[in-house]
Amino acid sequence: MADVLGHPQESEAYTTSGVNVAVTTQVKELIRSLSNSTLGPQVIHGPGLFGGAYSLGKFDNPVLVSSADNVGTKLKVAALAGRYDTVGQDVVNQNINDILTMGARPIFFLDYIAMESAIPSQIEAIMQGIVSACNVAGCALIGGETAELPGVYQSGAFDLVGFVIGTVEKHALLNGSRIKEGDVLLGLPSSGLHTNGYSLVRKVFHIDEAPTILGQTFSELGTTLGDTLLEPHRCYYRDIEPALPLIIGMAHITGGGIEGNVPRILPDGLAAEVQMASWEIPPIFKLIQTEGRIPEEEMYQVFNMGIGMVVVSSPDNVSELLRILPDARPIGRMVAQSGINRLKFV
Repeated sequence: MADVLGHPQESEAYTTSGVNVAVTTQVKELIRSLSNSTLGPQVIHGPGLFGGAYSLGKFDNPVLVSSADNVGTKLKVAALAGRYDTVGQDVVNQNINDILTMGARPIFFLDYIAMESAIPSQIEAIMQGIVSACNVAGCALIGGETAELPGVYQSGAFDLVGFVIGTVEKHALLNGSRIKEGDVLLGLPSSGLHTNGYSLVRKVFHIDEAPTILGQTFSELGTTLGDTLLEPHRCYYRDIEPALPLIIGMAHITGGGIEGNVPRILPDGLAAEVQMASWEIPPIFKLIQTEGRIPEEEMYQVFNMGIGMVVVSSPDNVSELLRILPDARPIGRMVAQSGINRLKFV
């Protein structure tokens, strides 16, 4: 229904059921305002219509690459800490990293936020993180969805999902097929846990039962546990993009760690040999292992252990890659597969 001026009338019954149309409208206007800074000339229509429209521009033989992912139970840590901006960055960066492994440049992003009832200040903080990450990567926030779902989510709980589309010329698509024996693995440091392993971390530190621990400073970390756990997932796009012509494979180290992700890009008959002593494990992982009495093998299966992206290169290009990526380091090499294992730590 609408009043005589055409303005939608607030439904009292709908509001008492847990959905506030006025607040939802306010949130939509906020999101539209924030997203404007990410819209470049190739965006024909951004947020506001029923769909976004984007012009691909000039490509010879373009391939679209897509990814969808959520932030996982890191969201619960954010809610308990009352801090929401970093998870907005997380949802963008983790998706961009996924399509980057195929050589794709991110062109546009869509978000999905679902919660019991819309809280404008909370959504604004999330969106500020999303917009910031999109601007850094040169990616348009072209649309999304904010859903109030009373009865589905508990008060204070929310979900955050992202969808990214990228492009790459077909001849430049990375799929691991060019990797061969003797090629070198380069590891790029993570910024922390990124977005994986938080269910175990919450258990180790009893965060759900005693969230005040998030404000505790640990000497090993040099800051609070909360600040360390909510450090944003690093985006590798701007660093790696100039080096793409020299790269023949990439693995984003997410759930499953190095062991679970590097084999995903390997051709048949090859295995990855990883030198465990080739990088220093960040303090947060050592603290988790000590506090939780977690076996080393399980740590490497759950966490990235300080390596967030693995790049594969021919030996001839290693020195140039290290010049372009100064924080990268050689961490292993490709060897002939022996037995069923596709990766071994040495």
